[in-house]
Amino acid sequence: MSYEKDVKSYRVEGLSCTNCAGKFERNVQNIEGVTDAKVNFGAGKISVCGQVSIEQIEKAGAFENLKIIDENIFGNESVPKVSLLQKNLHVLLATCFVFLGGISMYLQGEDSLLTIGLFLLAILIGGYNLFLEGLKNLLKFEFTMETLMTIAIIGAALIGEWSEGAIVVILFALSEALERYSMDKARHSIRSLMEISPKEANIRRGGKEISLSVKDIQVGDTLIIKPGQKIAMDGVVIKGYSAVNQAAITGEAIPVEKKVHDEVFAGTLNTEGLLEVNVTKRVEDTTLAKIIHLVEEAQGERAPAQAFVDTFAKYYTPFIIISALLIMIIPPLLFAGDWNSWVYQGLSVLVVGCPCSLVISTPVSIVSAIGNAAKQGVLVKGGIYLEEIGQLKAIAFDKTGTLTEGRPVVTDFVNLSDNLSDSEVFSKLAALEFFSQHPLAAAIMKEAEIRGINYSTLTVTNFSSITGQGIQGDLQKMTYFIGRPKLFAAYLDNNPALVQDYLTLEKQGKTVVLFGTKNKVLALVAVADKLRVASRGVINQLHSLGIEHTIMLTGDNRHTAEVIGTEVGVSEIKGNLMPEDKLSYMKELQEKYAKVAMIGDGVNDAPALAAASVGIAMGGAGTDAALETADVALMGDDLEKLPFIVKLSRKTLRIIKQNITFSLVIKSVALLLVIPGWLTLWIAILADMGATLIVTLNGLRLMRTRSNQL
Repeated sequence: MSYEKDVKSYRVEGLSCTNCAGKFERNVQNIEGVTDAKVNFGAGKISVCGQVSIEQIEKAGAFENLKIIDENIFGNESVPKVSLLQKNLHVLLATCFVFLGGISMYLQGEDSLLTIGLFLLAILIGGYNLFLEGLKNLLKFEFTMETLMTIAIIGAALIGEWSEGAIVVILFALSEALERYSMDKARHSIRSLMEISPKEANIRRGGKEISLSVKDIQVGDTLIIKPGQKIAMDGVVIKGYSAVNQAAITGEAIPVEKKVHDEVFAGTLNTEGLLEVNVTKRVEDTTLAKIIHLVEEAQGERAPAQAFVDTFAKYYTPFIIISALLIMIIPPLLFAGDWNSWVYQGLSVLVVGCPCSLVISTPVSIVSAIGNAAKQGVLVKGGIYLEEIGQLKAIAFDKTGTLTEGRPVVTDFVNLSDNLSDSEVFSKLAALEFFSQHPLAAAIMKEAEIRGINYSTLTVTNFSSITGQGIQGDLQKMTYFIGRPKLFAAYLDNNPALVQDYLTLEKQGKTVVLFGTKNKVLALVAVADKLRVASRGVINQLHSLGIEHTIMLTGDNRHTAEVIGTEVGVSEIKGNLMPEDKLSYMKELQEKYAKVAMIGDGVNDAPALAAASVGIAMGGAGTDAALETADVALMGDDLEKLPFIVKLSRKTLRIIKQNITFSLVIKSVALLLVIPGWLTLWIAILADMGATLIVTLNGLRLMRTRSNQL
C-alpha cells in the first residue's frame, strides 16, 4: 500500500448530495495521518493532505458506496467501467421481493408470515446501507436524509405497514441511484475533455523518432504530428503547414491555419499537413489541463443561490422533524385521534420533508452550465460570475483587440527630418518599438519587415515606458520618444501645420503616434485597426437582450474612438483614457447600473477588469494572464460568444429559480395532504423522488444548450 505525503487529488464517483459531501469530507479528515481534506462537490473531487491510501478514502465514503480514482488515471482503460444496473443490483433484487410480497399479500393476506418476510427482505436488501448510516447518525443526533428515512421505515414496520415500508425503500434507492447518475453525467461534461488528448505521441530525440507516454515528454522535445492525428502537447510550430481544428479549446468549428511560429494546443486535431512542434509545456501545464482544472474549481464554487439553499436547508430539516413529531402526538393526545393513523401521517411527513430536491436544485444547474460553456469556448470561473452575468445592466468594451481585430497596420508614414532618409528614421523608430509590448508596436515592426529595414544593428539603452503616454530610450547617444502629443507639447505649440496634419489623420479614424527627440518631431506614423466583422452584430444583440448601456473605453484619441464607436453602435464612447481613467468610469457605471462587465485583453485593462462585477478577457487560449486573472475568458477570441454566455447565464438563473420554486411547492402540496389525512408513505416518497428527478433533469438541460438555441 503506497502513501503520498503532499496534497493529492482524487476523483469521486457516486457523490450525489452536498450533505453527503460534507460528511465524506469530515470522515476523511478524521483518518489518521490526514492533516486536511477538501471535497469539491460540483467537480466530484477530493483533495487530501497527508499520508493516506485510496482504500482508506473509500472506507470513509462507504456510507455512499463512493468509488475513488486517482486523478492522474482518469479516462485510462485500466479504470473499470461499471454500468448503472451493476451498481444497483441490490435495488433490482429488492424490487423482486416487493413484487413477490405483493403476490403473497393478494393470495394469503398482508398479515401472513410469508408476506411480512418477503417485504422485510426487500427492506433489508434495498435499505441495508441506508439503515447503517441512518442509525449511526441517529445515535449522534445528526438528522440527515438517511436519518429521516430510517426513522420513517422503522416506524412503518412497527405499525405494521410492511408493504409501504418496502415500497419507500425501493423508491428511495431508485431516486438516489438516478440522482447519483445525473450528477456524474453533469460532471463528465467537462471531464470528457481529458479523453480527447492522446496518451502517447511521436517525438524526435537524438535524430530518432520514438513513441512516448505524454508524461515522459519534456519541454523542448520535437513533436511529430501527422495529418488526422490529435496534438498531444502545447507547443510552437517549427516546421510544416496545416489547418488545425481547435474546437475543444476555443469552441471554433472552422479549422485554423497553422504555420511556423504559430502556437498549437493539446487536444486539437491536425487535419491536413505534417507538423513539427517544439513542446513548450509539460502535460500537466497545457492549456487544456488548465481549462479542466479551472472549470472544476469553478464547479466547486458556491453560487449565491446555493448559499441561500444551504442556509434554508439548515433550518428546514429540523423544522420538518419537529413538525412530524407534533403531528404524531398532538391529535392523539388532545383530540383523541388514532395513534396508528397519526404516527403514520408523521412518518409520511418525515419522508416528504427530505430536502434532496431542494439541495440538488442549484449545483446540478451550475455544474451543467459551466461545463457546457467550457466546451463551447467560454471559461466561467465560478457560479457567482454565472449569476452576475445574468444580471448585467451595462457592459464596457476596450477597443483594440476587442471591438477591433487587434492587428493594426501602418497606413501613413510622414518623415519630418531634414537630413535623414525614410529608412534611417524608420530604422530608429523600429529599434525602439522592438522593446514595446503595445499592439501598435507590432504594426510598426511588421511595416519594418515589409520595407526590408534592418534595425538589428542599432543598440537601444535605458528603455522605459511612460505610463499612458508612450516610450523612450537612448539610441546613438540621443534620447528618443514615441507616443502621444503630450510628449512633444512644446514643439507642437510652435508648429501648427504639424498639429493640423496630426488632426487630419486622427479624423480619418487612425491612431497617430509621434517619433522624435525632446526638441523635434522626426516622423508621424498613422496606424489603423480593422473592426471585427461581428462587433456591430454583437452590440445589437446585447441591446436586444436588454443590456441598457454599452460603452467603449479606449486610450486612443477622441477622433479614432468616435469613428470606431459610431460604426459599431455602442451607447457611449470615451477616448484618450489613461488606465486610471478607465477605472474611474467603471466605478461611475457601477454606481449607476450596479451590475457592470468589462471586456478587454486581460492585461492592459487589469484595473478596470478587476473593478467590474465581471471581468471578461478576450482570447484566453494560450494566455496565462487571461486564464488566471479574468472571471470569464472567451477562449477563441470570439466576441460572438458574449451574447451566448449572457443568454446561458440568464437561462441558468431561470432554471435555478424554477427548481427551487418547484421543489418547495410540491413538498408544500404534499404536506397539506396531512390535513385531511390523505398523505401516505408512497405518495410522500413519490413526491420527494419526483421533485428530485424533475429539478435534476431541468438542470441537465443546460448541458445541451447551444448558442443558436437560446
